[in-house]
Amino acid sequence: MFFQRLIVIFLLLPSIAFADGLDSGDGAWLLTSTALVLFMTIPGLALFYGGLVRSKNALSVLMQCFTLTCVTSLLWVFAGYGLAFGNGGAWNDYIGGGNVMLSEVTREAMNGTIPETVFVMFQMTFAIITPALIVGGFAERMKFSAILVFSCLWMFLVYVPVCHWVWGGGWLSQLGLLDFAGGTVVHINAGVAAIVAAVVLGKRKGFPESPMPPHNLTMTVTGASMLWVGWFGFNAGSAVAANNDAGMAMLATHISAAAGSLAWMAIEWMKHGKPSVLGIVTGMVAGLGTITPASGYVGPVGALCIGISAGIVCYYSTQYIKRSLRIDDSLDVFPVHGVGGILGTVLAAVFISEQLGGVGYDEGVDMLRQLSVQLVGVVATIVWCGVMTLIVLKITRSLTGLRVSEDTETAGLDLSEHDERGYNM
Repeated sequence: MFFQRLIVIFLLLPSIAFADGLDSGDGAWLLTSTALVLFMTIPGLALFYGGLVRSKNALSVLMQCFTLTCVTSLLWVFAGYGLAFGNGGAWNDYIGGGNVMLSEVTREAMNGTIPETVFVMFQMTFAIITPALIVGGFAERMKFSAILVFSCLWMFLVYVPVCHWVWGGGWLSQLGLLDFAGGTVVHINAGVAAIVAAVVLGKRKGFPESPMPPHNLTMTVTGASMLWVGWFGFNAGSAVAANNDAGMAMLATHISAAAGSLAWMAIEWMKHGKPSVLGIVTGMVAGLGTITPASGYVGPVGALCIGISAGIVCYYSTQYIKRSLRIDDSLDVFPVHGVGGILGTVLAAVFISEQLGGVGYDEGVDMLRQLSVQLVGVVATIVWCGVMTLIVLKITRSLTGLRVSEDTETAGLDLSEHDERGYNM
């Protein structure tokens, strides 16, 4: 009798454990994913960007990424999460509301099968990395005080509304936009903001006549490797569960990164006679950014095609913007993240097809219909981000000024802005 009761209790344990909706497997995966996405910013992105700038500015970039992590975290707690994922009442198509200081996020609160505290933290890491990506557009010439003011305003006027439109139940979500992990919310937003900032601030002194090569490619490759690993949390974590979608998103992410790397390297090899380390890691980032919106919807073949497309399209976009348009987007944020985000968001409508290995279209939706929705999402994000970023830059200029002096730029931001050096030699 004792053993019979023990067996019954054992069989009932799963239903007892998950009676409140909690799935410990989903929760464990989201906790892991959250740490991986934060790992992408500090140290991943910080080291990637830090190695790409000149030695006199390396510390300033690390400082900017680290500080934005701190500032954005508090903004997210104060009102960002509520505005992005809360209910905005009559305005809910465009912006959320409530949950100031996470007042409604209790220890027992749930978001599906995971604690809401974990969901808050997971989404916070996306909010952190987006303004940090923009740093690459104005690296080596923007005041530290201006970066802080700009990033705070931009978070509430650009990131939060677009996040709500796409993931918080807003109008793009209702329209049926496919953006699994941030093609519009993160990459198009960051890319457009970076190129607008680059144009407004103007070129670095000496660009493009004087060469400005990366000062430490070892640091850059180290950061890039961290980005690759962290991106599994970024994309596979966006399934918000430890399920089949997460597994396919992880596989698609890895395939696209590898394909993007090799495609970029191959073009450089053919055009310049030698493959470069900088090229292969930049191709990797292009492959990762481009697969992001499609990662949970496509299959391995789709991921391969998207990755190859990313390497080719982003390579030529970089050359066009720098050499033809002569825009000093210092670390190629728009041609890699912006163009990659646009490309991936559009191609998601193609490779979601079951015939191409994807999950298939919703009932009543075909490829043409989905493409039109994707294009609406892309254009809306570009226009909103472009206009609002310009407004934020003008406000910032009136409050703090935007650009360091010519003497400060010549001396380097490490010493002039922080009174420290990245290297003591």
